[in-house]
Amino acid sequence: MIQLILARHAKSDWADEGLDDHDRPLNDRGRRDAPAMARSVLRRGVRPEVLLSSTAVRARSTADAFAEEFEVEVTERPELYLAEPDALLDAARASEAHEVMVVAHDPGMSELVSRLADRDVRMVTSAVAIFTWHEGDWSDVGSTAPDEFELLTP
Repeated sequence: MIQLILARHAKSDWADEGLDDHDRPLNDRGRRDAPAMARSVLRRGVRPEVLLSSTAVRARSTADAFAEEFEVEVTERPELYLAEPDALLDAARASEAHEVMVVAHDPGMSELVSRLADRDVRMVTSAVAIFTWHEGDWSDVGSTAPDEFELLTP
């Protein structure tokens, strides 16, 4: 079984216009939504063994909220910052784990989720897409339709 959990970072704070995009923190809503979404994923019996995150502050903070609920460590991957869909998928594959969560950004996240779901999906902040392939391995991800797909939104 392969399970790929794709999460867009929670809502970020735009108050400091001089702050570099990479350094934007979560706002109050983001700090509330991230742990709530993590609990929602957990209630579905989903618990990734690997959690990969962009190095951006807002993504890492979101990943930390999930990591606390899942009791797993976060691995930061610089290439996930504003990554294209293929880079997001390549990072998950490279983990070689069966259950992987990736926390990153749009537009790459929406593009990858849309491709895997074979329909147009807009990943709003804090959204989580859960894909499951009951048979096969990572070579099947992206080339065969998932057996299950669920989109969770705050």
